[in-house]
Amino acid sequence: MAIIRPGRADEPQVRSLLAELDRYLAALYAPEDNHILDESALLRDDVSFFVAERDGAVVGCGALRAMPPAPGDVAYGEVKRMVVSPAVRGQGIARRLLQRLEAAAIERALPVARLETGRDQHEAARLYERAGYVPRGSFGGYPDNGLSLFYEKRLA
Repeated sequence: MAIIRPGRADEPQVRSLLAELDRYLAALYAPEDNHILDESALLRDDVSFFVAERDGAVVGCGALRAMPPAPGDVAYGEVKRMVVSPAVRGQGIARRLLQRLEAAAIERALPVARLETGRDQHEAARLYERAGYVPRGSFGGYPDNGLSLFYEKRLA
């Protein structure tokens, strides 16, 4: 069983996992179509970062960035950098990471979680839909170029 714990993007194993994610995304989309938070952004105070660890190895991670309200909108938590190692997928780790990110949003008094994922990331879209996320329009300055799927979930 993997444990979910607070982590940091600059942990060596996390860096390796995120580099693997970046290579995967680069194979799917052009650089301008990848909306990646870099390590320095993941270390900011407005980001909650968690890792899934099994037998001392980091096998997954995810971040929640607190976003201030735009005019006519609410503050929200944006799910970023979710990944689970392919070798341990299908064991509920991603679901548990996502639940922890949602709990972090509630702890920060953010009533909504939002995310953007690529249209070609079918497993990710299924995870989010099964977790209660519903499609929505683009948000936060993301282009609606047909390559992205946008989701949100009301938390409170």
